Amino acid sequence: MEGPLMDSREFLAFRQRLQKTQKEMSQLLGISLRSVQSFEQGWRRVPSHVERQMLFLLAMKKRVKDLRPCWEIQSCCLENREECPAWEFQVGHLCWFITGTRCQGKVYGTWARKMKRCRRCKVFGANIKG
Repeated sequence: MEGPLMDSREFLAFRQRLQKTQKEMSQLLGISLRSVQSFEQGWRRVPSHVERQMLFLLAMKKRVKDLRPCWEIQSCCLENREECPAWEFQVGHLCWFITGTRCQGKVYGTWARKMKRCRRCKVFGANIKG
């Protein structure tokens, strides 16, 4: 079984980048305050649905303007584009967030497999890093 990639240090750093208290973060994520504390202390692993929501909040807070869509950055052929949910919904800057996207023609089945790939990608980096 593949686990989530976000560790306690990253969870804490992202919460701080969002400028939220532990209580505010728990409310945003719809989880208990104790869960936030447990994730930050490393007592519990960050579940994939919490990681996914945290990354989405970071991307929305950053609001990078004029991002090129993933299909341009990755030079995806038209056939791959037409089969990809990111193309269908015209959210090439959020391809990393959408399950079932085709990155260079390949679908990465689980969130953990997808994120291993996405964390090395320019599109993800433009949304999350920095």
